[in-house]
Amino acid sequence: MTDDAAQRPFLDVPRLAAHRIEVVAETGSTNALAAERAREGAPDGAVVVAEHQTAGRGRLDRRWEAPAGAALTLSVVLRPDVPPARWPWLPLLAGVAVVETLAEHGFAARLKWPNDVLLGAEERKVAGLLVERVETPGGPTAVVGIGLNVSLTADELPVPTATSLALARPGEPAPDREALLLALVARLRTRHASWRVGGAAADALRQEYREACATLGRPVRVEMPGDRTLQGTAVDVDADGRLVLDDGLTRHPVGAGDVVHVRAADDAGSPAAQRPGVG
Repeated sequence: MTDDAAQRPFLDVPRLAAHRIEVVAETGSTNALAAERAREGAPDGAVVVAEHQTAGRGRLDRRWEAPAGAALTLSVVLRPDVPPARWPWLPLLAGVAVVETLAEHGFAARLKWPNDVLLGAEERKVAGLLVERVETPGGPTAVVGIGLNVSLTADELPVPTATSLALARPGEPAPDREALLLALVARLRTRHASWRVGGAAADALRQEYREACATLGRPVRVEMPGDRTLQGTAVDVDADGRLVLDDGLTRHPVGAGDVVHVRAADDAGSPAAQRPGVG
């Protein structure tokens, strides 16, 4: 254990409990634990956060790991009483909440559709999102998992293309995890409440997501289910939360896939392709 790791403070359990945030010392997956809480009747907006997550998962079942106390690993129970067609907006909504929270703390983050948060000119991944649908006695429920690298050192990063808030501002102390957590949870709850109403709030979210999305306007390659691949320029995020690709002949709405940012100088998949934080 490094000296930095030994000095990482623990979260204030009683204080956070007052905000409907449950803190556990260790769990395999906060999403799995939050799913249990949802089936037990946890209300909309309930949060589970782990000091150490030992079997975290990202999209496509990629593992997500961080040393104890070095990250925010949390899952939020949301009960969106909206048509299923609107559910794909949940990871995008959560991404906007993360970007806004980081902006409050002086970090200019961007989003890679649909679920990565990037920092810096090199677009290194600082956070990832995973939304899962859970069937509960109270109806279908969303569990929104968020993993945010806070004080990881370079040696602790899971992959070379990742980063942390501490590494983004060398020489400065890492942001306080509790302050980040409270701000993020508040923003996510507020965002979800307004989005559920639809109408102007949903339209505003779409515009805000577009403005925060680093994928738009760039050549990309999308690796889709069934070993299919699409290449083109990402030109929009449509009303259903899908990424719209223009291949020069047709516009393709993409609802699921692994997006690779490709440098304009080499869109054929050379080492210039940018896939921040995969793993």
